[in-house]
Amino acid sequence: MSTEKKLQFDELMQLATTSAAVTRDCDCAIDACREWTRIPAGFPEQQMQTLGTLVEDPYIEATYEEYHPAGTNYWSAEAPIAWRHYPYNRCSVLQCEVCGRCCLKYVEAGGYYVEPRMRALDPRLLVNLPADA
Repeated sequence: MSTEKKLQFDELMQLATTSAAVTRDCDCAIDACREWTRIPAGFPEQQMQTLGTLVEDPYIEATYEEYHPAGTNYWSAEAPIAWRHYPYNRCSVLQCEVCGRCCLKYVEAGGYYVEPRMRALDPRLLVNLPADA
């Protein structure tokens, strides 16, 4: 069982707001990952601290429903971050210990591959909806 802290929406919003205020350059380049992005081979994992998880219950299969009310899609930079919908409901929240930026991270597990992906945590895009909305 995961020992990661389950983050609540207000905590997630605070992290996103703090992250968005960072202006300094950093090797993590989280700010460039506005949409879901494959984690590059040179990503500085050693700089990252896991702050918590968005996984509701590790023993219950989370929904695969996405939330795109304005015609966005999974790959859109303006897609809402609906924390109880796919893929956000399978994410960890990481913070760079150098610059303080935060990102969401999960592992896409397709039929023949495994691909870690990340996306910057943007407070403008966070939405707090039930999983069945």
